[in-house]
Amino acid sequence: MRFLIIDDSSVDRHSLASLLTMLGHEVEQCDNTADALTHLESDRYDLVFLDVVMPEQDGYKFLRSLRLNPKTTNQYVVLYSGKKTPLEVNYGIKRAGADDYLVKPVTQENVTQVLERVAA
Repeated sequence: MRFLIIDDSSVDRHSLASLLTMLGHEVEQCDNTADALTHLESDRYDLVFLDVVMPEQDGYKFLRSLRLNPKTTNQYVVLYSGKKTPLEVNYGIKRAGADDYLVKPVTQENVTQVLERVAA
């Protein structure tokens, strides 16, 4: 599978990318939403991991813009964040339009669970 990780934290990006690569997947990374939009409009990804808290534009707002863009409206997006209360997870999925939600720090177990849901 092919993934795009959008996260301003180099540590979090590297951790998730290393885990996905170890599982045999192809991974591209962006540290901001402007670069990510360029990737998403020109390439196809099986899944996008999108951080919620970023300096220039939060993940919720960026995701809403993806859903309004005809080129990216159907992109499978997983919000991933340290925000983990049921209210925050519910907001990310129902109000922002994420397909799934992953709580940081990522582990092989919780990433595998998300990938299994995508493959189903």
